[in-house]
Amino acid sequence: MNPPIEYRVSVILLICACLLVASCHRSKPQATKRYPFTGRIVSIDAQAQSATIDGDLIQHFMEPMVMTYTFKPASTLRQLSPGDSISAEVVVVDHDPRDENADSDYWLENVKVTGHAAQPPAAAPKAFHMPAPGEEVPDLAFTNQDGKHISLSQFRGNVLLVTFIYTRCPFPEFCPRMSRNFAEIYKQVESNPSLARTQLLSVSFDPEHDTPKVLRDYGFSVAHTHDASLFRHWQFVAPKAADLPKIADFFALTVKPEGGMITHNLSTTVIGPDGKIVKWYHGGDWQVSDLIKDAAGASAPGSSSAL
Repeated sequence: MNPPIEYRVSVILLICACLLVASCHRSKPQATKRYPFTGRIVSIDAQAQSATIDGDLIQHFMEPMVMTYTFKPASTLRQLSPGDSISAEVVVVDHDPRDENADSDYWLENVKVTGHAAQPPAAAPKAFHMPAPGEEVPDLAFTNQDGKHISLSQFRGNVLLVTFIYTRCPFPEFCPRMSRNFAEIYKQVESNPSLARTQLLSVSFDPEHDTPKVLRDYGFSVAHTHDASLFRHWQFVAPKAADLPKIADFFALTVKPEGGMITHNLSTTVIGPDGKIVKWYHGGDWQVSDLIKDAAGASAPGSSSAL
């Protein structure tokens, strides 16, 4: 027996209403926010069409921070030089909250130069040395999460992925994002044969606070495990305070303590089995798949970085 016509019409109307609501939900625009912005140009990457900027406090959004920004329109970048002071609007597009893996997007608009440096700082080229493919990495020394002294030369024969963090970093798109990405790579190290010779190194630039115990607890936290076998492939280290400027200089890392926090940029490097740079990423826009591809390529037989 067929259901009454009124029942069938009601069901059809209900289905249409659900589809309409779902369609509206899918097409809901992402939230866009704008904030007044001021800062100083630190360096310009013409190839990536971006600039590293020492930004001032952004009320209700971000503490003073050195970050990499893109521009809209991109042609704005041609008007800028290192040392310029600028004003602008930072535009932030929040990711869809239903997509846990999506990241917020941001850029600068309405950029105006408000001042020029009298002359570039004499130390600027050295302070912002950019790691280049084929460049040999110095044999830098650290203390790891077990209180043991290690150096980069110990990783020869392996592909080494290096990123910089400090455990107290409160900004999700900075150190926590780097650690989340490394945690994803770590999951694949043992299961992916092409990563069998890959090691991860998270370097803290906060040696006074990030003691071996703090680093050990942090490692367990970000890797979501308490199994000490974690540290066979992923170590958490800190240098001596006196060595930090040399390390920061080589890896183009900006570190500036301010009011109990540290203003910094992001720097991630792929080092080949021969101890030479394969790829360097300035900022945090790289994806997990990028580093996995770099690491697999660097350890492949016949690779210029493979031993």
